[in-house]
Amino acid sequence: MEIPPRLSCCLIQRLPMDPIALRRFVTDAERIVDLTQFTRNEWLSRPDIVPCRELLLVRATMQPGKSHPFHRHPNREEIIYVLSGTAEQWCGDQYRILKPGDMVLIPKDEVHGTYNPFDVPVVFLAILSPSQADGPDVVDVDHEPPWKDLRQRNHLPECG
Repeated sequence: MEIPPRLSCCLIQRLPMDPIALRRFVTDAERIVDLTQFTRNEWLSRPDIVPCRELLLVRATMQPGKSHPFHRHPNREEIIYVLSGTAEQWCGDQYRILKPGDMVLIPKDEVHGTYNPFDVPVVFLAILSPSQADGPDVVDVDHEPPWKDLRQRNHLPECG
């Protein structure tokens, strides 16, 4: 059956099981959810979801009193963009309180940490590049000087 040209732009083709190589859109049902000790992650872009070459995208929810302590990504840069709640965000030895609409650019191999000493969950997007990188993805440094007591020296509340 031939589709009239004036209607072809309005039709949505549905493929029951899109091969990843062809997938461009990700529905809520297609995201991959995982729980870590730091956050609940909803992956929207990574190579097992879409054919991304350069970008990873995850929506993370961090509960009050939790943190992703000081760490670095040796081969990736990262952007953290706050959707709701408030985050104490470190980049190197500096920190800012991020609120909805605020973001931080974390250069490759820069030590950083995200903390939630507040009373409500913080929800943020983390965008990392490239999507595939050699070496370790994350290197934890929260037990090494000067990171292990940096927050305490700044009189900030404990976070798990």
